[in-house]
Amino acid sequence: MANAASGMAVNDDCKLKFLELKAKRTYRFIVFKIDEKQKEVVVEKVGEPSSSYDEFAAALPTDECRYAIYDFDFVTEENCQKSKIFFIAWSPDSSRVRSKMLYASSKDRFKRELDGIQVELQATDPTEMGLDVFRSRSN
Repeated sequence: MANAASGMAVNDDCKLKFLELKAKRTYRFIVFKIDEKQKEVVVEKVGEPSSSYDEFAAALPTDECRYAIYDFDFVTEENCQKSKIFFIAWSPDSSRVRSKMLYASSKDRFKRELDGIQVELQATDPTEMGLDVFRSRSN
């Protein structure tokens, strides 16, 4: 099913990988990209559960838009181990205008396919999605 706004479909692998991250914690992060030729959102990269935040940040290109899911583990003030699933719309200032428009117009439909996102971030540079941002948005 294509999105009327942007014509983007969502590859089934995107939903499967997200469900594995959510239910089984098979991955620490998933990076998605829009395949403009296929006109669909596809999985570009997954991070093993042991992957660090730095590995996640390095998986996002500096000059191209992406969507990403990050499973953030943290400890509450009551000393409870918790995790939150973050959706990041990565749209660096240096990316093409057409690409930014395509990702912006496809975002809401793509997010609806991934049931279980707890926090959404929009980031144009790494400081807007740093660990400090994750921590502040997790409380």
